[in-house]
Amino acid sequence: MTRTDNPCATPRKVLVVGMGNPDRGDDGVGALVARSLAGRLPADVSIVVRSGDALSLIEDWAGFDALVCVDAAAPVDTPGRIHRIDLASDELERDVSLASSHAFGVAQAIELARTLGLAPRDMIVYAIEGVCFEGGAPIAPEVLAAAADVAGRVVAEVGRLRRAVAEAGPHA
Repeated sequence: MTRTDNPCATPRKVLVVGMGNPDRGDDGVGALVARSLAGRLPADVSIVVRSGDALSLIEDWAGFDALVCVDAAAPVDTPGRIHRIDLASDELERDVSLASSHAFGVAQAIELARTLGLAPRDMIVYAIEGVCFEGGAPIAPEVLAAAADVAGRVVAEVGRLRRAVAEAGPHA
């Protein structure tokens, strides 16, 4: 029997991370999504909001089987455009630059964790293209609409990841 067939199996440990500084316009979209998930996810799913140091993510996801990260992306095509990147099969796209207010961002933390063997086996990134990252600016309406969409996607993603068969254990 696989884990997905056994109703008594323990769900996989999933962490949801919302990245971004809410005081910098669209950069705050990841934090907004994470906060909107309160009460919408099972109690055993952890939600973390990070507004700065992406390096601390490596410590945050220690011991988790799967990660869902939501962050802003620099504008490429259309404000509010959603990019879903499954890091089990895809690389972070070069044209989707995750917005970071620091030199060391989410992409660098993921790359370092993979190199050190500290990354969860399953990692999904939702990057929402922003338009304005200025201090004190509000989140653009297109980005707000995308945030609501992504929150629903994260709820479904977490459900899928909790049920997924853990073939290789918590780390790839």
